Parts: sequence; structure tokens; C-alpha cells
Amino acid sequence: MTPAVNCAKKAKINFRTHSYQHDPNTASYGDEAAQALGIDPQRVFKTLLVSLDGNPKKLAVGVVPVSGTLDLKAIGACLKSKKVAMADPTEAQRATGYLLGGISPLGQKKRLPLVLDQSAESLETIHVSGGKRGLEIELAPTDLLRLTGGQYGDIGRG
Repeated sequence: MTPAVNCAKKAKINFRTHSYQHDPNTASYGDEAAQALGIDPQRVFKTLLVSLDGNPKKLAVGVVPVSGTLDLKAIGACLKSKKVAMADPTEAQRATGYLLGGISPLGQKKRLPLVLDQSAESLETIHVSGGKRGLEIELAPTDLLRLTGGQYGDIGRG
């Protein structure tokens, strides 16, 4: 099992895992998951890392629907950071312990500030990466926030 699945098990939350055959040639991991599992893309969320304050090693996590994009200014406002950029992929992998396309908001090596798009608040469950390509975890958004110490924010643009 992945650290993400182990994190959910250890916390004894209600969750389900969903596996699918990952295509290494896919352009969008999140869209692939939604299509392969037959799930509305509004319920499948991608995990994106950003660097804060111009420091490539000061990272945070934005979790937004795969059908949209992350608003860098909005996540910066949530985290009180004026300068926000997408994180360097190598730094993202190093900080989380996951490979790109399989970065989960759960079970990361280092606990980072996390903002979950507020669109998740109205959903009973959401799907996030399970820690490897081809694996999704379905859980309540409130459980995701509790396990990560995260917060809701209006950070997604559709």
C-alpha cells in the first residue's frame, strides 16, 4: 500500500480505493482517472504544489477539480503569500515522497500547508490521488482537511 492509503487506514476514516490501468502516454493524469473510473470530473481533484514567497523550498498544496485550474493569486491570498508560483517538479517530488502524476495530499513526507477548493465542500466524497498513478482514494472532503490540517479556499477556476 501507499503512504496515502496507510494514512487513511491509520486514521480509521471511511474511504475507498479505485484502481485503473494508467496509460503512460496520457497528457492529464486527473482527466485520465475521471474517464477511466467513469466519475464526474468535478469530483476528481488534482494535487498541485506551489512555492511561496519566491522560495523554491517553501511549498504548499492546492487541491482543485481536474476540470479546472489553480488560481495562484487566490491560493497566495489564502496562505498570506504575495509571490506564488508552481513548484519545481523535483522539489515537489522530494517534499512529498511521490512521483508526479501520483502526488497525493495524504501521507506526504513533510506536512505542507494545504488548501482544498471550496467546491469540494458541497460534495459528499471526492477522489484524490492514492499515491501512485492509476490509484485514487475516495473520501469525505472534511476527512481530507482533518488529516492534512488543511483549509477550504476559493482557489479553483473552471
